[in-house]
Order: sequence, then structure tokens, then C-alpha cells
Amino acid sequence: MQNPLLAKFTTPFNTAPFPRIKTEDYLPAIKAAIEEAKIEIEDIKKQKESTFENTLEALDRSGNKLNIISSIFFNLNSAETSPELQKLAREISPLLTKHSNDILLDPILFQKVESVFEKKDNLSLTPEQRTLLEKTYKSFVRNGAKLDSEKGDTLREIDQELAQLSLKFGENVLEETNKFVHFESDEDAIEGLPEGIKEAAAQIAEEKGQPGKWAFTLNYPSYIPALTYAKNRELRKLLFIAYNTKCAKGDELDNQQIIKDILKLREKRAQLLGYKNHAEFILEERMAKSPKEVTKFLESLLIKAKPKAQKDLDELTSFAKETDGIQELKKWDFAYYSELLKKEKYAIDDELLRPYFQLEKVISGVFKTANKLFGLEFVKNPEIPVYHPDVQAYEVKDEAGKHIAVFYADFFPRSGKRNGAWMTSYKGQNIQNGINNRPHVSIVCNFTKPTKTKPSLLTFNEVTTLFHEFGHALHGMLANTTYESLSGTSVYWDFVELPSQIFENWCYEKECLDFFADHYETGEKIPSELIDKLKKAANFLQGYQTLRQISFGLLDIEFHSHKASEIKDISSFEKQVMKETDLLPEVPGTLMSTSFSHIFQGGYSAGYYSYKWAEVLDADAFELFSEKGVFDKETAISFQKNILSAGGSEHPTILYKRFRGREPKQDALLKRAGLIES
Repeated sequence: MQNPLLAKFTTPFNTAPFPRIKTEDYLPAIKAAIEEAKIEIEDIKKQKESTFENTLEALDRSGNKLNIISSIFFNLNSAETSPELQKLAREISPLLTKHSNDILLDPILFQKVESVFEKKDNLSLTPEQRTLLEKTYKSFVRNGAKLDSEKGDTLREIDQELAQLSLKFGENVLEETNKFVHFESDEDAIEGLPEGIKEAAAQIAEEKGQPGKWAFTLNYPSYIPALTYAKNRELRKLLFIAYNTKCAKGDELDNQQIIKDILKLREKRAQLLGYKNHAEFILEERMAKSPKEVTKFLESLLIKAKPKAQKDLDELTSFAKETDGIQELKKWDFAYYSELLKKEKYAIDDELLRPYFQLEKVISGVFKTANKLFGLEFVKNPEIPVYHPDVQAYEVKDEAGKHIAVFYADFFPRSGKRNGAWMTSYKGQNIQNGINNRPHVSIVCNFTKPTKTKPSLLTFNEVTTLFHEFGHALHGMLANTTYESLSGTSVYWDFVELPSQIFENWCYEKECLDFFADHYETGEKIPSELIDKLKKAANFLQGYQTLRQISFGLLDIEFHSHKASEIKDISSFEKQVMKETDLLPEVPGTLMSTSFSHIFQGGYSAGYYSYKWAEVLDADAFELFSEKGVFDKETAISFQKNILSAGGSEHPTILYKRFRGREPKQDALLKRAGLIES
């Protein structure tokens, strides 16, 4: 029987045939696809005269089958993993790293790329072609093409080690998250929890063989509500410490040595390539350009945010003392008293809003927002195979009924899925031989599950998360470039969050909320006064929240610009970096670095600052929508054309200025966050 990963996909839109794929299919498929990609590379090398078409275009289009198969494998390893898949990842990852190194360290191939690059000014290239040429040439140089064979071998060894360490880091975080469960048998111990959360906790306990009790895990839909609503301070403390000591207990799942090893290898790799450190290497290809610029940017926000954060904290401390006689506010108290204070100040809380945010209706609202802005239609298609019963698949069409993309949505936590929310792709977009090959895009979240008596009802934070990830998905779905390596989200890392973060703004607009915010029992639309309260509460504790994001950005940039050999102790280093931003008393034994998956497992190393960087862009860009009308068609078309569809075809500064008519300004963000007067 033919391997389904190697056979022609006969599914709708050539989507991944998930139900037919077995674990044992991946390794032979990857190996076969690598061999096929090698033949394509050899064909490029055999060309007598190197041209843009037979070298750069051919290189961009090589390895297509390998890309699709490896995307399927690694996406499932994040969203629906198993011990077998994790073991396989440790075997497959080195093969892919070696294959990538074989290409980028091939002297004959580089010579061909370089020969085209050297005559670029004499070629009649479009802006996108020029971008592809420059990006490809830089990619070779930045991955060791100019190194001698000995240093090239060292680079290969480093890349292999880094790939394995990154996998191990993520596996440890997932295992640590999955193994924790805390049961309560006395209902008084869970006082304050809303009925829906209690029911969800009872359902978890039943699933774990303890009917009649309430169970709490470290998955967001369980952990966050417990910290936010549980009156039981000891329960909050227990959960907070469990969550914030993940992979920091000195046992077999401890990630501290892994972090030190990753940092040393990243630094060694950067220095091998002629850079001072990993941050210098990464930021060469970012809008921010250098660690100095990142630090300057974060510190400029810190100056504005810290006084406001301290004011926020003083107010919260006084409130906790007046309310419950709390003499010293602890980190596990913050979410609980924040929610109480928000309710007192704005007469609003998540439980008041939750009935208006039934997941199915929010999804419909997201689709209607995309339709109103960009003319997209989302049609559920049960014929498209999925990898888990929770996953929904849609065909995406434009106003004329033309196929635009396939969209997968995966919303609920399970043991094989890592925490958090992300967008990913199973198949990229490109134009070849006059055919526009459309993308297959997915968003993966961990939202509150339905219970026996209630549908999935989201918090407002979960609503903004859905809009955020859907903004990334739009970037992928509306991609319209010739070359896949420049398509969709293949942009500078500090630009990639613009489409996601700007899309969150619509959650606060009545015109958008009216699409979906209906009470799940009565059908009543969300009242205007609740929307007004929502907007007023948007700046609540923004100083503190901004400071928190700045602290993560500073920790990341310090990890990757500091001399790795001097980082002897992860805990001490984290505390030293965060002392300027950590306003609450230290909790011994806790560490965030050991589960900081964004920078040690994901692609955000030396790039976490990009969330705040992109907030400047999104606030500035949304200001234009606010001025013209949040559903202004002309502005939406311009945003689609210049940002969403353009991908990485040109430098992001050029694309942004084309949309906005000028450079971005910080003012809109500072006003929105209440850090300066409007």
C-alpha cells in the first residue's frame, strides 16, 4: 500500500489526508521527500549559466513535497502529539537540519546564487524578485555559505544540537503541564468560582476518575479562572506556584541546563558567522536592526509605563487591604483582586460578559468581520479531513465565489496539545505557471470547553485571542505573492504581529460586537452600556500589563545579547533583569524562563519585543480605520493589498508607509494604553 504522504492527495483542495496517515508513514515519507528535493537541487547546480529563473525561482520552488510533509508532522506534534510522535520528532529533526545545511553550505549552489546576486543591478527585476534574490543570498551567507569546511561542519553540529534541545525543552513543558492536577473535595474551598467554571472543574475530575470532586490543571481554561475567581487564597497560591515552577524543580524535567546549553550554542553559532551574539545576528533581519535599538525602544516604553504601573499596583494593594485585610499583595492575589476592582470600578467582569460570547457565535462574528472588511465567505466543509474530532474545516471564498484558502480551527485543550494559541500553515501560497496555488491555514487555541449544561462560553480575553490568531490567519489566507518564501506571514518577525494585533481592535467596536455578542440563553444583543464599560475598562491596569510585556522583552534580549558563559544561574539572571519591572514580592523557587517557550521552543528568540513593536504599528494603523470608519472599504482594501496580500515581497517599512502614508508614530499606542493624555 502506497504511503499516503507520498501519494497524490485526492482530498478536497489537495488537503492533508489526516485519517489515512499512520505514525510509521512519516519517517519514510520525509526520507523520500528529502531525496526528491536533492534531485531538484542537483538540477539547479547542473545549469551551465545561472539566471534568476533557473537558480532563484527554481530554488524557491524546490522541496515543495518535503515542506508539506514536514508541516503536517510538526503541526501535529504541537496540536495532537503522542510519545511516539515526540520520539519520531527527535529522529526527523536532525534529518531536516542536515538537509537544510546541505543546501545552505553547498559551495557550488552558493556560487550560482552569488553570481546572480552580483549582477542584480543589470537585471530587470520586479521589487518582489529583487527581495527574493537579496533574501536568498543573505540566507546563504547568514547560514555559513562563506565558512570554510571545518567551520561549516561545526555549524552543522550546532544546528543539530539546537534542534534537539528545542524539542526537549517543549516536551518537558508539555509533560510538566500534563502531569499536574489538583483535586478539591470541599465546595467551600472553591468559593467564588462561577458555576460554569465549577462545572468544568467537576467534569475534569470525573474524566480523571474522581467523580464528585473538582479538579484544576495548568491548562489555561482551568488555571486562569481559578486564579481570577477563587476566594481561597491557599488554592490560588498552590496553583500559581505549580504553574510558575514548571521545569524548574531540579528533576528530570528541569529546563535550566537546557536553557544554558541553547544560549551557549546560539552565541557560538552567531560568532562563527561573524556576529557578536545571537541578538546581533537575529536583529540584522528585523525592523529594529540591533539589540541597542530594541533596548532603547523597550526602555522608552518603560519610562512611560512604570509610574502608571506603580500607581495601578498601589490602587490594587489598597483595595485588597480594604476588602480582605490583605497586608501584602502577592503574585497569586493579582488576578483575583484585579477582577474584583474592575467589577467595582466599571461594573463589569468576565462572568457578566461570558454569556454573550458563545464560541460558535464568536466564530461566526469573526467570519462576518472578515466578510465586511475583505469580502470573504467561510463555508464549513465536512469532506475536508481533520486530525481530531474537535477540528473544524472551512473553504474560504471571495465575493465572486472564487476559492481563496482552506481554514482549520482547533479550539479546545487536550493532553496532546501544548498550551497557548497559535496560527500555522499546512500549505503555503505561490503562483507558478500562471496558477495561483492557494494556502491551507490553521489556528490552534485552548479555550473553555462546553460542559454538560453550557456551551463553550468565552471570556473577553479569549475573544481577543481568537481575533488575534484569526488576524494571523488572514495574513496567510489572503497571501498573494509569486514566491512561497515571501508569502503570507513570511515577513520580518517584528512586523508579523501587526495583522494579528490590529484585528483585536474590532472586538471593542459595537458594529463588530453586534455581529455575534448575543446572550446564549435569551438571544439579547450585548447592551450598549456594557460595550461602553468594556471600552472604559480596556485601560484598566494597562500600566502594569505593559510593564509585564516589557519585562519579557527585556529578559529575552538580555539572554541573547549577554555573554552566555557569564549566565551561571538562570534564576539569578532572570531576577537581575526583571528587578526594574517586578513590582510584587519575589516568590522563591518560581521561574518563567524555564517555560518561556516563545524564545526557547518557538521562533521568538531575540524577538519577543516584537509584540510591543507591532502594537505601535497596530495602534497607529487602526487610528486610520477609526478616522475613516472601522469598516471603511477603501481603508480595508488598502490594508489587504499593502499588508496582508503583500507578505514579505518588500521591506515592511515600505509596505507600511504605502498603507499609512507615513512612518508609524508611538502616540496612538501610548494614548490607547492610557500612558499619555488623549
